[in-house]
Amino acid sequence: MTLNFLASSKLEPFRHGFFTRQGGYSKDDYSSLNCGLRSQDSPENVRANRNLVAQSFGIEPQNLFTPYQVHSAAVKILDHPLPDGRVRVDGVVTKSKTIALGILTADCQPILFADREMEIVAAAHAGWRGSLAGIVENTLAAMIELGARRERIQAVIGPAISQENYEVGGDFRDEFLCKDPDSQPCFDKNSMGRWIFDLPAYGTMCLSRAGVQNVECMAQCTYADPARYFSYRRNHHQGRPSTGLMISVIMASQHPRIPSVSSKNL
Repeated sequence: MTLNFLASSKLEPFRHGFFTRQGGYSKDDYSSLNCGLRSQDSPENVRANRNLVAQSFGIEPQNLFTPYQVHSAAVKILDHPLPDGRVRVDGVVTKSKTIALGILTADCQPILFADREMEIVAAAHAGWRGSLAGIVENTLAAMIELGARRERIQAVIGPAISQENYEVGGDFRDEFLCKDPDSQPCFDKNSMGRWIFDLPAYGTMCLSRAGVQNVECMAQCTYADPARYFSYRRNHHQGRPSTGLMISVIMASQHPRIPSVSSKNL
């Protein structure tokens, strides 16, 4: 079984990966590395997929933690494994070397963070709601609580929907600008004269305003690449009721990336 993922030098030497949808057991619309336990996919296939990811990190499946994501600004600091889905947050932080932090996405931004010196890592699910509510800032605050420093923190924004494919209504833009006037540069109009929103640019702006200058955006569009990425919006446009979810994972262990399963660094 081959797991395909993207990695970044900014997060080295910590083990991490922004996994694609390729390399798992799921079938049909969920093919094949669907890691979303709340999807309508077979629970057995999802568990098998997550076990593959855990194995690739050299850990037991129970040590791969993903929260119950609710598009919030809530963050949890972990010092020991917890059962999946028991904590309703959208950011997780740890300095434990035995826990892998996972975030599930299918258009929203997965953001992975690291402070090499203090060996602190974090992961955030940053859709537009959570980003506007402060998930980036709160994740950073939790890292600092553990001893990280803003000037040392590295952050990488993984595959997410691009501005070209993220059409929004005028009411969405008005509400967004009312809550965050600085977000105006993240809006533009497409060739049809409709508003489009640049979610990765907004994530980058939130990181910069919070004092994080070491930022990488992978600029991979989930909507535009159905072979590699799940996309909630693409499925909605195609009349499909549900979608699979990619997983992005980081842990504070400084071993070589993903050594236990045959893998491909895209």
